[in-house]
Amino acid sequence: MASNSKAERERLRGKGQFWTPDWVAEAMAAYLLTGGTDEVFDPAVGAGALLKAAKSIGEKLRRTVALSGTEIDPEAIKQAIDSGLPSSDVANVQIRDFVLDPPQKKFKAIIANPPYIRHHRLSVSTKEYLKNYTARLIGKPLDGRAGLHIYFLIRALDLLEDDGRLAFIMPADTCEGVFARPLWTWITQNFRLDVVVTFAPDASPFPGVDTNALIFLIRKAKPGDDFFWVKCNEYGTAQLKDWVLSGMKRRPGKTLSLFQRKIEEGLTTGLSRPPLEKESDGPRLADFARVMRGIATGANDFFFLTREQAQESGIPDEFLVPAIGRTRDLAGDEITIETLRELEFRGRPTLLFAPDGRPMKNFPKSVQTYLLRGEEMNLHRKPLIATRRPWYKMEVRTAPPFLFAYLGRRSARFIRNTARVIPLTGFLCVYPHRDDAASVEKLWQILQRPEIIFNLSLVGKSYGDGAIKVEPRALEKLLLPSAIESGLKPTAKAAQLSLSYGL
Repeated sequence: MASNSKAERERLRGKGQFWTPDWVAEAMAAYLLTGGTDEVFDPAVGAGALLKAAKSIGEKLRRTVALSGTEIDPEAIKQAIDSGLPSSDVANVQIRDFVLDPPQKKFKAIIANPPYIRHHRLSVSTKEYLKNYTARLIGKPLDGRAGLHIYFLIRALDLLEDDGRLAFIMPADTCEGVFARPLWTWITQNFRLDVVVTFAPDASPFPGVDTNALIFLIRKAKPGDDFFWVKCNEYGTAQLKDWVLSGMKRRPGKTLSLFQRKIEEGLTTGLSRPPLEKESDGPRLADFARVMRGIATGANDFFFLTREQAQESGIPDEFLVPAIGRTRDLAGDEITIETLRELEFRGRPTLLFAPDGRPMKNFPKSVQTYLLRGEEMNLHRKPLIATRRPWYKMEVRTAPPFLFAYLGRRSARFIRNTARVIPLTGFLCVYPHRDDAASVEKLWQILQRPEIIFNLSLVGKSYGDGAIKVEPRALEKLLLPSAIESGLKPTAKAAQLSLSYGL
């Protein structure tokens, strides 16, 4: 469920609650009920959209479906009843934590839109429990950046009966995060992946929410070599439900794009990404440049200043560095001195307050006063800042020739940094291995080519409205197929980097 209220959206995000629309929920339920079961379990009932869909599909098939589930939020159960689900249908819904306090039985059919709660919202004790649980089940702990929804999927698969079916709708990071390969290797070696459903940006089940949703239809059966990959091109299409009800045998209509793919190709390319016409090979960005994240200040309001704020605080220029913080402040593909002047005119921050590690008493009086103000604000106790010694010592970066805007409403893109600014974490720093003018210019021309933007989708994480986020190591894996023909040659150091990243 998407909300137009920022406060309401944040409240739901804290609970990880986004309700599933009927046209999606019924397609998921159809997969379970065409498997022959008359029982459906939902481990995250919420407002009951998925249980209602199971009941609706059961009626269509002239079968009575027994509904059950778990939910930690009693308020959500009230919403389910208020939205038209009879109290008798939620009588077998238990108020309990499915992941941390699971039912002591297995199920024939499990359907879920699990709470999308990212890892940084989980307690240390919860993370430790989940780490140990997955290590026992999968054979190795998952990377700590896996969100709670990942563990819902793992727990549900663990509680699936033989020949049972599972239908989950999940964010794309389920198959794009650093934990994805070991997770899906375990799944595809122990279960049968039948279908992955993706959605075009205009067909997103959750419009206005910053997530790219996928549906996974999985059986506890002998693993197969291939699977169906489906893309919904139209919001609200009934063709998805109809295709699933046919046992995935009916030819899909024009609102669906259907591919039959090999499991290994899907894992290599990424389950959220379309199949490649040919195997990807060739030079990568790591052969010609290294990538670092921008500076993380820990408190932009204190360390990232407008020219006026710096002057009012009397901070000398030697402690100020020209900087850029937000992708929305940079409309084009180049940042120049004129760009900074325009931002200053608009009252936007353009200066990074960058103290070094000297004792506070050795700074000019005005800087001491400003740092003491920071301590009064308890900045030195904030998690990131508290790791620095001393707390105000700022990270150091050399101004990179190129920036990369890795997440924003505007398309991800490379930016020429002729103003020599230092980027904050809204950007990545790209440092060419060869810094002579001719090599830098050649690399810049390559990075502007149209195929590069397409290749970004092969290494990045996808979010709502077509936005892509690319982390530093992932960006270094970006294919640059035209690099060799342009005359650029990898350095010996680059070859070692490529090996270390498993390229």
